[in-house]
Amino acid sequence: MKYDYIIVGAGLFGAVCARELTDAGKKVLVVDRRSHLGGNIYTEKIAGINVHKYGAHIFHTNSAEAWNYVNRFAAFNRYTNAPVANYKGEIYPLPFNMHTFNRLWGVITPQEAQKIISEQKKEIVGDPQNLEQQAISLVGRDIYEKLVRDYTQKQWGRPCDQLPAFIIRRLPVRFTYDTNYFDALYQGIPTGGYTRMVANMLNGVETLTDVDYLKDREHLRKAADRVIFTGAIDEYFDYQLGEMEYRRVEFETEALDTDNYQGCAVVNYTDSATPFTRIIEHKWFEFGKDETGQPIPGTVISREYSRTWKRGEEPYYPVNDAKNADLYSRYKALADGEKGVYFGGRLGQYRYFDMDATILSALELVKGL
Repeated sequence: MKYDYIIVGAGLFGAVCARELTDAGKKVLVVDRRSHLGGNIYTEKIAGINVHKYGAHIFHTNSAEAWNYVNRFAAFNRYTNAPVANYKGEIYPLPFNMHTFNRLWGVITPQEAQKIISEQKKEIVGDPQNLEQQAISLVGRDIYEKLVRDYTQKQWGRPCDQLPAFIIRRLPVRFTYDTNYFDALYQGIPTGGYTRMVANMLNGVETLTDVDYLKDREHLRKAADRVIFTGAIDEYFDYQLGEMEYRRVEFETEALDTDNYQGCAVVNYTDSATPFTRIIEHKWFEFGKDETGQPIPGTVISREYSRTWKRGEEPYYPVNDAKNADLYSRYKALADGEKGVYFGGRLGQYRYFDMDATILSALELVKGL
């Protein structure tokens, strides 16, 4: 059968493209080498709880276009992201706000907190040259050492003074008692989980899972005039210019015979002695209740470990330093020469996308086709 488009990847970017192209009258086939839809926003029902199998995903956006788009396919609850940090048993609210400063220093007013941070920031002279300097210039040394340094080093696998400053430039710092992590007009979790939302996006679209496009590209390429590829761009080109760097994530997920393990959805562990970066208790993304409003007994938690990616493993986060940016630009030049092939998404464009940016990027791509 001949298709107008084959879309490689049934994650959010691919699903948006498939929906829009199908609605425009195009014949589309979506393939994914995983055994499920949804990519990294896939949720799986375990013990009656929608478990975020690839880490916590909270939809948040200031874009009415993105918000209205996802609400076509799911009803969203009012979940607000307010994680906490655990540093050697001490609990601190995130993002950094007056509750955090009070817990650290006993201060009560914004002026007191600003004075302490201003004094600690003085050690950084000139423009910050790395993540360590950038963090200290934003929040001072006390917060950096307790709540930023070790957590970030676990996350990226290298010391903070070897990481680029821009990674942490958007670090939320508030001199109010506001514990909402995201400064967004719209925020929430789709009722029934992200998998249902993506399945609704792909309703009526031919979709095949457990199909690895790159292993059968010669055959599949003949089946379509055009391809939208959302996998890793360097893998597409058989790593001919070298491997770009990624971080991968491992999860230890278990169901527990308790109704409340940690009291919130996300707890970050910011000390170096704890091997995992955070624990997710999935039921709290939907307030511990099922779709009828009844409390769900028991709970499911996931411990999250950040690891160095190796070829053959699932890549999660691009490592956006100068070396990898240069290598990506060279792969991008190859991609621009691929007739009828379009690269998109986090791996196809080698950049970190929030979910709203993923949707808007996919809509923009389709408009130009």
